[in-house]
Amino acid sequence: MSRRVLVTGATGYIASQILPTFAERYDLVLCDVRAADPSSPVAGRVRIADLANGDLSGNAALFEGVDTVVHLAYNRRSRDPDRDYFDERVNVDMAYNVFKLTQRAGGRRVVMASSNHAADFWEYPIWERRIDQISPESPRPLSDNFYGWAKEAYEHLGFVFASGGGGRPIVENVQIRIGAPRPIDASRFFSGGRNDPVAYTRDLGAYVSPRDLTQLFVRSIEAEGIANEWGVPWQVFYGISGNTRSFWSIANARRVIGYAPEDDSEILYADDIHRDLTRSPFAGPVIAGENRRGGF
Repeated sequence: MSRRVLVTGATGYIASQILPTFAERYDLVLCDVRAADPSSPVAGRVRIADLANGDLSGNAALFEGVDTVVHLAYNRRSRDPDRDYFDERVNVDMAYNVFKLTQRAGGRRVVMASSNHAADFWEYPIWERRIDQISPESPRPLSDNFYGWAKEAYEHLGFVFASGGGGRPIVENVQIRIGAPRPIDASRFFSGGRNDPVAYTRDLGAYVSPRDLTQLFVRSIEAEGIANEWGVPWQVFYGISGNTRSFWSIANARRVIGYAPEDDSEILYADDIHRDLTRSPFAGPVIAGENRRGGF
């Protein structure tokens, strides 16, 4: 019998990349706050559900008999800087609800879309050449914005549920810090008077192809054991391809779940790289406070 998998945020961009493979492998339950477009492959299959609703009983049926929840849903920000914290707090509450509903229903695992922004602060010393790489194990996740703060909170909530503290049922979980899951358009960095090789290099390092992202989610669902060095079934993986210019480590994803990315932005965008980076010398360290970050 195929594994039953609930996918939240099923009409979103990330879901569109991974659902074709999921449909071949799993018994899917799909939900979102909006219906799928009539032209979508999942049209008519998406259940409408607001997972931010604090009345958990209203969404309990979605989780019945589910082995794994893939949580992609999120509350869109209002872009009002005075609302950033409150907007993101909705997402933290929703993550808690997903963990709690999974726990109550006896689900085995949650695979959650975290983000590279959970460790945003550490990109400043990266570009200043003070450190060479960021790994999920160190340094500790620190962000300088509320979007990243919310993703950190997902990860810490997940650890609480995975640890089984207080005798609570364990919910295994994987947090995937998704990088840059979109095609890289070099003209964004080298046109209209803009010449920004640092931001371009950043995207080349953070890139993740659809098939690599799909593989990472599939392996995170299907891996038999995901215990960390302390025996807690909780992992944080960076969601990037095997990029030559990577500044995030995927060593633990290779080791724990056998992640084997097939793509490298250096090869996929070789012509663009040769054209743009060879004629535009690397700009050197990023000035403190300058924001060149992108990604998911």
